[in-house]
Amino acid sequence: MSIVRYDPFRDLRSLQDEVNRLFSTNLSRVFGDEGIARGAWNPNVDIYESKDQIVIEAELPGMSREDFDLSFENNIITLRGERRFEKKDESDNYHRVERSYGSFTRSFTLPPTVTGEGITAEYRNGVLRVTLQKREEVKARRIEIQGEGDEAKASRTIETKTESSGNEKTGNAMKASGR
Repeated sequence: MSIVRYDPFRDLRSLQDEVNRLFSTNLSRVFGDEGIARGAWNPNVDIYESKDQIVIEAELPGMSREDFDLSFENNIITLRGERRFEKKDESDNYHRVERSYGSFTRSFTLPPTVTGEGITAEYRNGVLRVTLQKREEVKARRIEIQGEGDEAKASRTIETKTESSGNEKTGNAMKASGR
């Protein structure tokens, strides 16, 4: 039989882990569609990619253009805004409110292949469409390799393909001497 050291805080840490797990999940799944999660709202977003661009489409029904803001900084695009509950008439007596209202913020980290230049955004029929252009990839290049002795007979060309890293682009031919 092994000796187990008594830890007076073991149960407290277990409780803390459970509370952290509870709040890290989506509260609407834990409490159902009603209750505590009501009022917390995030617009649904689709992100897709084509050969030359990445497109983000966000559903913002019932909102006007002045109700949200779009920003791009450090390869992170952020959409924030607020959908307000507007009571039409003081005599209206709502029996049920199922649409979500409130402030929201959605941020997306973009890959380094996306450039911040040439971003376009269009808001039509309750859908915001943001188009981001991809960087032009560095094209394949040839590297000349020369050998010992008769350089004309021993030289050969190897074709390589490089990818850009960050904002640097290289396209110069390189010469290497081999043995």
